[in-house]
Amino acid sequence: MNRISNLIYFNNNRTTQIDKSVAEAMRLIEKSEQSKEEVTSKAKQQIGDLLNAASSEILFTSGTTESINLFIKGGFNFLKTKGKHVITNVTEHFATLDCLKELELEDAEVTRLGVDREGLIDLQEFRKAIKKDTIMVCLMAANNETGVIQPVEEIAEICEENGVLFFSDASQFAGKVRCDTKEIGFSGIAFGAHKMYGPAGIGVLYIHQKYAELMDIIKHAYTQELSLAQIAGFGLAAEISSKNYWEDSAHISRLKNYFEHQLLDLQGLTINGSTRTRLYNTSNITFADSEKVILLKERFDFADNVKKPSYVLQSMGLNAEEIKNSFRFSFGKNNTLDEVKSFVEEMLR
Repeated sequence: MNRISNLIYFNNNRTTQIDKSVAEAMRLIEKSEQSKEEVTSKAKQQIGDLLNAASSEILFTSGTTESINLFIKGGFNFLKTKGKHVITNVTEHFATLDCLKELELEDAEVTRLGVDREGLIDLQEFRKAIKKDTIMVCLMAANNETGVIQPVEEIAEICEENGVLFFSDASQFAGKVRCDTKEIGFSGIAFGAHKMYGPAGIGVLYIHQKYAELMDIIKHAYTQELSLAQIAGFGLAAEISSKNYWEDSAHISRLKNYFEHQLLDLQGLTINGSTRTRLYNTSNITFADSEKVILLKERFDFADNVKKPSYVLQSMGLNAEEIKNSFRFSFGKNNTLDEVKSFVEEMLR
């Protein structure tokens, strides 16, 4: 069982249970005599090690949504004398899509790329979308609903060739995939601690050092105060993620692979999203009939589309019936094979 919901928890893309050692460190930091500067410096170093980033490239925020807003709005205002064209895609999180809608009220021109049946953008279409006045590209590294990973290195190369900022919502990417910001070529990324077994209410905005002026502008206007416990907790969560990457990713991959391979015996089952480039923890599945799956929500916590149909799956070409019968299972390091087997056995019964 998981303390998040008192159900067997297969919803780790929504949030994760805070790591016990992180919770303990947060408790102890409140009793320590360390200064804010000491705690913040250490946490930035720990997160920098996760991202291959310098401490000066990291800003703590109240969460991913705030980080997204700070970069997109700050970047637009910083560069709007050069152009007002921004490129994104239709399957972005609402945090990005809503932010860009706000910018359109300020005369931004936004191109929203479509995706194919696998949830991937077309790189040729992306190239063609770049114009002389394009200043920024906002493309999510890994989708929260399907786990599909966009070709971020190729996107970064194209942005570099055209002198365009490449910003990515990395909330499902950092901590799950090796997120070397320099090797990949991000201009900026946003993510939150609660997606990697850290505390809620704190996020990170990374901005590459070559855009130090933009970072300075954002920092100067930023007044949010975060607790030392949150900062220390985020730092330790990042360190644990780095240290245990291979062990955790192998364990979670085994769970997801077993889950999918066993369920493939069900007639009419379809896995949504690319099976070639997808997070190792995420399985978005369309069942022939959702009735039995919905009944299992009395024992298991996973994401459905019953009350709010998925615009992501719709953008990938699924019809209303297919979307209603689709569910997301996102596994984490605290899940066990026995938990996965219990769900599979119920479905195959």
